[in-house]
Amino acid sequence: MTEGNFVDYVKINISSGNGGKGSAHFRREKFITKGGPDGGDGGRGGNVIIISDKSLWTLYHFKFQKHFKCGHGGDGSKNRSTGSDGKDVKIKVPLGTVIKDAESNKIIYETIEDGEEKIILEGGKGGLGNWNFRSSTNQAPRYSQPGLKGKEMQLTLELKLLADVGLVGLPNVGKSTLLKTLTSAKPKIGNYEFTTLKPNLGIVEYRNFKSFVIADIPGIIEGASEGKGLGHYFLRHIERNSVLLFLLSADSKDIVKEYEVLLNELKKYNPELIDKQRLIAISKSDLINQKDVEKIKNKISSCIKNIPFEFISSVSNKGLVEIKDMMWKVLNEDV
Repeated sequence: MTEGNFVDYVKINISSGNGGKGSAHFRREKFITKGGPDGGDGGRGGNVIIISDKSLWTLYHFKFQKHFKCGHGGDGSKNRSTGSDGKDVKIKVPLGTVIKDAESNKIIYETIEDGEEKIILEGGKGGLGNWNFRSSTNQAPRYSQPGLKGKEMQLTLELKLLADVGLVGLPNVGKSTLLKTLTSAKPKIGNYEFTTLKPNLGIVEYRNFKSFVIADIPGIIEGASEGKGLGHYFLRHIERNSVLLFLLSADSKDIVKEYEVLLNELKKYNPELIDKQRLIAISKSDLINQKDVEKIKNKISSCIKNIPFEFISSVSNKGLVEIKDMMWKVLNEDV
């Protein structure tokens, strides 16, 4: 999937169907000139249904269709025949999609399990036929109910990536390069900030045909939680990751401060992110000597407590086996 095809935010318009009207028919046959009421009910209007589909990875298909309208219910008829139900509209979305009311911004539904179906907007109820209004005092009701109107609303669809590991780091620390090295993903790579403008997913192949999913999230900068830089555009993707891998650059002037900036932005965006499992990878370690390695080790050990870390280099493949082992262990420690 190319970066241009990755769409994680769209607005769509949906309309459920009107209910059919009930019938006010009376039974009339050859030898029965004044039969009783036999008008049937109207059918319900079509429902708007959201379906979770694990084969989808993006909301790109909504670029071509943003209006969804259901069928109307059929009218009731003689012999107490109920009108046909309106045709439902089924909308497929990727796992990890949050459906919101665009007007109130209230969350309606989140897709987690593959194949789940959820009625987002119900069709109008069909009207009752005159058969339902007969009584001992009113044996020939000449009225029936009209069907209820369908509803319209605008939805906001936001995709939050469902990945096992999320790569967190400042711009240009080597996240895309690491993803490309560990997986078969082909993210855009360049020596300038915000090379990655959209999240990238890759599958890391592990031992014995096992695997896990890793996501390269666009670089965080100080103030991102307030919308600075790419802001909220990408921070929501981190919410669904089981483990956060903090990528810190070995050539950073203050590696501990770099980590604290990242942690602070995550905390301000959503305090629950701090409860996730964290790992640290020091990238570009092929650019420093052993003396600097020991210096960084001591600084991390004294300032960042109880967070496993590993020195890596995506160019020389240093530490990549070790960091994969570390991620796999954390992902499966409760299994």
